[in-house]
This record gives sequence, structure tokens and C-alpha cells, in this order.
Amino acid sequence: MSKKKKRAKGQRKNEITKGIFTVLEKEPSKSFNYKQIASKLDITDTQDRNELIKRLGQLKASDRIAEVERGKYQKKPTLHTYFTGKVDLTSSGNAYVIVDELDQDIFIPNNRLNKAFHGDTVEVFLKPSRKGKKPEGEISKVLERKKSSYVGIVDKQKRFAFVRPTDSRMYTDIFIPLDKLKKAEDGDKVLVNLGEWPDDAESPYGEIVEVLGKPGEHNTEIHAILAEYGLPYEFPYEVEQFAKTLDTSIKESEIAKRRDMREVLTFTIDPKDAKDFDDALSFQKMENGHYEIGIHIADVSHYVELGTVLEDEAYERATSVYLVDRVVPMLPEVLSNLACSLRPNEEKYTFSAVFEIDEKAKVVDQWFGRTVINSNERFAYEEAQHIIETGGAQIPEEISIRGNTYSVSDEIVDAVLTFDRLAKMMRKARMDAGAISFDKIEVKFNLSENNEPESVYFKEAKDANKLIEEFMLLANRKVAEFIGKQKKTFVYRVHDKPDEEKLMALNGVISRFGHSINLKDRKSINKSLNQLLEDVKGKKEQNLVDTLAIRSMSKAIYTTENIGHYGLGFDYYTHFTSPIRRYPDVMVHRLLQHYLDGGQQPKAVIYEEKCKHSSDMELLAANAERDSVKYMQIKFMQDHKDQEFLGVISGVTEWGIYVEIIENKCEGMVRIRDIRDDYYIFDDRQYAIIGERTKRMYQLGDEVYVMVKDTDLLKRHLDFSLIGKRE
Repeated sequence: MSKKKKRAKGQRKNEITKGIFTVLEKEPSKSFNYKQIASKLDITDTQDRNELIKRLGQLKASDRIAEVERGKYQKKPTLHTYFTGKVDLTSSGNAYVIVDELDQDIFIPNNRLNKAFHGDTVEVFLKPSRKGKKPEGEISKVLERKKSSYVGIVDKQKRFAFVRPTDSRMYTDIFIPLDKLKKAEDGDKVLVNLGEWPDDAESPYGEIVEVLGKPGEHNTEIHAILAEYGLPYEFPYEVEQFAKTLDTSIKESEIAKRRDMREVLTFTIDPKDAKDFDDALSFQKMENGHYEIGIHIADVSHYVELGTVLEDEAYERATSVYLVDRVVPMLPEVLSNLACSLRPNEEKYTFSAVFEIDEKAKVVDQWFGRTVINSNERFAYEEAQHIIETGGAQIPEEISIRGNTYSVSDEIVDAVLTFDRLAKMMRKARMDAGAISFDKIEVKFNLSENNEPESVYFKEAKDANKLIEEFMLLANRKVAEFIGKQKKTFVYRVHDKPDEEKLMALNGVISRFGHSINLKDRKSINKSLNQLLEDVKGKKEQNLVDTLAIRSMSKAIYTTENIGHYGLGFDYYTHFTSPIRRYPDVMVHRLLQHYLDGGQQPKAVIYEEKCKHSSDMELLAANAERDSVKYMQIKFMQDHKDQEFLGVISGVTEWGIYVEIIENKCEGMVRIRDIRDDYYIFDDRQYAIIGERTKRMYQLGDEVYVMVKDTDLLKRHLDFSLIGKRE
């Protein structure tokens, strides 16, 4: 059964379950047979009626409803109703418990948390509900902690110490006996492991496992961001040593097992500051007028073998982490920057997807397998872009990564221009087929030698970036299609359709700027989303709309169950092209080679577990990356406290308005209590705060002038003072 059908069936089962409880709870003193319940739920078809009868039996067997007489069911008369859910702690200190089988979250007052923290899985007691009141309850038991360690500041006393966590949602400090201090001094920033929380203690016990440094120092804060998400910043000694002992030389005996493509014109195009080049393109014209285009990917699985400490470490990390001032790699430098990096004029082992492509950018033939290459050139995106824009062979000094003006061969110019032409046709075909074009603005910083932010710039995707993107997409799609159509266990990158409620909420926000999305069907949604993203380019609301549009989408994940990729408009998709920095790509290489060698299909459950871990680690890395940008933005704004900025209101809450500065995309908060000219009330329907006396309104999307009021690097908070609206 396909995942879509499974999901639809599961969703219908949940709807019927909720329907049963709705009927029984509405009239708890009455009993109903299945026909009466079916009538009240408008269930008429045989399949749903059978599901209803089946669910009634299951609910009775699990003691969740009562069968008061044969075939007649009633709400079970219980004094206590318990559920399992996850804690979502709010800034007020109260919480909600999210329970899958309930329509509404259960509100938990601060004094009923029973030692539960944000993200914990808990057992919650639901109080009998009163008409018109939101569900309220009490946490009865913590079943599983989401986090076992926290970053905080040491408060050292004579006989003991406390650690005050920097996580704003952690509402208690942590008690540290002196023998668990690990030489931490008063005021140090540390990583602490959470221990027991005895019933008679005001705080949980803990043990310091790492001293990160003095708060406010650059390395301390970057290491603290990694520690908060449980991400490492250095390799264990045994892993580094193992990597150094690897034989990374190119051997004739190994070349003999591979397709030799060393004589084919090949080059890389990457960011100018890149150190790991995991993909290269090769190009040659065929006698029939078609093009043979090779997408060559570093053969990481040749070096990272199962059962080694290197493999274990790569799996645990699952991804490289790209922070604002550094990369925390998935693999040690001897592999990521040397042996596996496709550097020019060096022979390298690669895993390749080679395509025969015609003049209309259609794939006529394909080949997958292990190869050996020798890259002729290395280009930065800016250099390739210059070739595309001018059609010339000379690279000027101001964009040259070699530091001087130089010329490339006519063959390379021809290859780059052909790649660009084909990529544009491939992109158009994707868009016409319903793909969505997200070109989100990336905020980057020019840093001094001491990692001080000197200026902000925005990374823009031009034709050279899109050229590489299209050929990587082609390789990823065709590899997934090749295995997927054989119905074999594989690792897919999937993206579900967007949530309709989120799209409707997005429509409500963008209507403030005069935009809208047509929600009629998939084609209409995608077409109008692409039009929206095009319309906002260069406008004040671009970053806000881009961000909200991305949030309305489902999250792409790794799984063995293929449902296609909604955003790209592909029926099959995987990640094959970046094994230096992503573990799923290593799994894909191994599986592809296994099947090319005629191997038997492995159990999907083993790979599904690895997929889930990879998806989880990807999310942690993305959060750490976002926090590092936020940290650097606050650091940048510290030196601009006397400056007035024009910003756009990017969020409105009951405690204040978020403002994003237009010129540098730094976002901070204007707290309602700091706006002195009136008493402002939050209006959630209008995404606004409104003055009670003056009726002055500050609404999502309004342009306002602000100044920096306060910067807190430790908590990563940026507060603005509101000067007024732009008239």
C-alpha cells in the first residue's frame, strides 16, 4: 500500500474514533448502537461502517468505552482521564500538552507542571471540562525527557553551586554539589547534565560535564550554541587517528574496477570560500549532436566503511553544521577537505551519474556507477556567472579566486554556456510541471580576523548557482527513479503536500500586502505561490513572505516510504550529491552500488531508523545555524545603538511587535510595555496592536522607524525602541 493510501486510511480511522467519542460524550447518560452512531456521523458506505464496528470493538477491548448491553455503547464513567502528550512551554511559564488524539491542546498552569520541561513526553490528567472552557489538566508523570543537558551560567556559593540555564523556557535552576563542578568558576558558561529531582528538593540535581568559557566571548557563545543542541565541535581522538591511517592514494588496481573519465573535460563550481568540493560536472559533445554530461560525486563510501569508528561518527553526526563563522564537518578534514574533495588536477574516486542529453534538455540515456576523474578547473560561482553573462573567456581580477586576471579555454566557455542553456530549459520544465521556486534570501556577514561582524550582505542565487542546482536535482531524481521503479528498499527525500490551514493563514497575512494564493487545487496553489514569490522580490515584505511561505509547507524528511517531493514536483527524489556533508547520501551510494552488484534487498526497517535519525539531526543543525546567525546579528547591532533604522513589522503578539530592519534583515522586538504614548491591546484578527485611547494601529507589514534599545548576546535577544510609523 502506498504511503498516501496508508495515511488516508489512518486519517479516516482517527476521524471515526473522534466521531465515536463526540457522540458518546455529547450525551454521556445514553447508550448507542453502531447504526445510531453511524447515522449521527453521516457514515453511509460499507467500508467506513465496517471500520466503525471494528473501532467500537477495539475501544471496548482497551477499556476506553463501555458496552452497557450487547451492541450498545456508552461513555465510560471514569473519574480520571489520562493521555500521553508533549509539553509546549510558553513564555508566561504556563504550558500546553499536545495530544495526538485530541482536537485541542490541554492547558497546564505553571503550578501543575509537576517537574516537566519543554518538549518532555508526559502523562497528563484531563480535568472534567466545563462548557465553553478550554481543556485544562495536570501533568501526573514525566515519561521521557526531551533534553538531558542544558547550557547555563554558574552561580557558585561556599558549599554548593547552581547553574542558571540560558534557555528561556527552562524555569528552574540546577543544583550542583561542589564535587560535580569540574573546576568551573563563578560566572562561567557551562554544559550541565540533568540528574534526579527528589520530591523534597526545590531544584533538580546536575553535574557539569564541560566548561565552555566566559560568557560573551565569541568561541564560548558559538560552542554554547552547538552544546545546546547536543552537536559536537571536535572529533574524538580515536576517530581523527583512524582517519589519518586511511590509505587515500589512487591505485591502478582500483582504477581498473571503475569507468575511467580522467580525460573528459571536468570542472567544479562552488562558493569562493568552499574547502570541500563534493560535486563536479563533465562535458563532451557526442557524434549524434547530443551531449554526454557527467555529474561526479565524491566516493565517500569507498573510505567510510561499515563497522569502523569513522562510520559510527559520521552516522551520529549525520550532517555538517554550517555556522556563521565556521563549518563543523561530518567527516574529519583529511577526508572532507583532502581525499574526498574534488580539487583540480588531482585524480579522485567518484560515484557518477552520466547522462546523454539532447538539444531540448531531455535525457536520452543514463548510466550510474563508480568512476575516476581528474578535474581540469575550479571556479567560484562569481567566475562562472561572469562567463555566462559575457560569453567571454577572461576572468577579471576583482572576482578571480586566483587573485589575478586569467583566461579559460574555449572548450570551458562552450561547456558553461551549454550547461546554462540546458539548465534553464530543465528549470522551466520543472516549473511548468508544478514545482515551487523558493529563492530565500540568505543573510551573510563579512567578518574581521577576530570574528567581529563588519557588514551584512545577502547571498543571491544567480544563473551559475541555478545551473549547479538543476544538474544536482537531475542526478538526485534519476537515481531515485532508477531504484524506485524497481520497488527496492531505498532512502528517499520526501516532501508532503502543504497544510491547508497554514495556507489559509498565509493568505490572511499576505492579503495585507495586496497578494493572494488561489487554493482551488494543487496546480492553482503552486502557480499562485510562484507568482507571489516573484511579485515580492525586492520589496520590503520579501523576507517576511518568503519565510511565511516556507513555514506553510510541510518539512522535507528522509524515509524509505516514497510519497514524492511536492515542492520540486518529482515522483521520485533522493539525496545523492553531497556525501561529504550528509549521511543519507552515503546510504544512497551504498544501496545503489549494492543493487548494481546484484545484491539482495535489505530490510527497510533498518534504513527507516537511520532516516529518522538523519532527519532529526538535520533539524538540530538548522536550529543551530539559525541561532548562530541571530547571535551575529545581535553582535552587529551592538555597534549601531545610536542609529535610526527603517523596518517592517514581521510579527505581532500579545507582548509586543517584531520588527525586521529592511537594510540588514536583523529582527528584534518592541515590547508593548515600552510603547508609552498609549495602552495597546493585541488584536489577533487584524495581526495588530491598537491603542485604547488614540486607536493608533501597528499592523503586520507596516513600516516603522526603530532604534536599538537593548542587546543581550547571552540570551540572544534584541530589543528595539519604537520611534514611529513611516508616513
